[in-house]
Amino acid sequence: MIASEKNRTMAALPRRQGRRVEVLLVEDNPGDVRLTQEALKDGRVMVNLTVAADGVEAMEILRKRGAHTGKARPDLILLDLNLPRKNGREVLEEIKADDDLKRIPVIVMTTSKAEQDIHRVYNLNANCYITKPVDLDEFLNVVRSIEDFWLTIVTLPNE
Repeated sequence: MIASEKNRTMAALPRRQGRRVEVLLVEDNPGDVRLTQEALKDGRVMVNLTVAADGVEAMEILRKRGAHTGKARPDLILLDLNLPRKNGREVLEEIKADDDLKRIPVIVMTTSKAEQDIHRVYNLNANCYITKPVDLDEFLNVVRSIEDFWLTIVTLPNE
């Protein structure tokens, strides 16, 4: 990688100009996928949500391999920890070790309240750790809060 590629400047996404924000949801629970889709559907930001059902598929999407060669690079990743084939910790570690992917913000959303999980994902450079609420309305509010903060207030890096 040449120095100019490493020193890319951060720029706000042109949300008001109709650009959809690309979000990768890495989640194996169909119910949580549906709730996340529902919460983002009527939001203030136009979101193109791509879903990976396990960690292997998530890395294929991120690296644009196989059936995912045409997928857009996500602006934000919502990552569950407890996934089949490759768990969320492994996915997070791969993302943050990859020079092309490490600037994509990763929000860990999981049912785990274990202090060791919280410490481990922050040590792996997760941008945020959220324990999924079990209450339906609370879950929807959490996803909408993520949208409000990460997709309207935060300046995300361009590719």
